[in-house]
Amino acid sequence: MAKKKEVIEDVRDLKAKLVEGKAIIGTQRVLKALKTGSLKTVYLAKNCPQKTKEDIVYYAGLCEAPVVTLEQTNEELGTFCKKNFFVSVLATQD
Repeated sequence: MAKKKEVIEDVRDLKAKLVEGKAIIGTQRVLKALKTGSLKTVYLAKNCPQKTKEDIVYYAGLCEAPVVTLEQTNEELGTFCKKNFFVSVLATQD
C-alpha cells in the first residue's frame, strides 16, 4: 500500500493529467490501451469490481504498467473527474 505522501502525489499527478487531457476513463478504454501498451499508470477505485480488477492487473502486468488502488470509491472518483457517473478505472498516458 502506498504511503500517504505518495498517495497525495498520485492524486496531484492524476488531476494534472485530467486537466491536460492525457487521462483515459473507463474499463473498456483502459483495457484496450493496455493491450497496445500505451499507458503510464492505471488507477482503480477502492471498490472496483473484483473481475475488473483481475483483468486490469493481468494486462498491466504484461505491459509493466503500475496499478494504483486509490482511497476513493468509484462515486468519489467520478466526482473528482467531474463526471456525472461512477468511475472505477482510469489511466494516464505517456
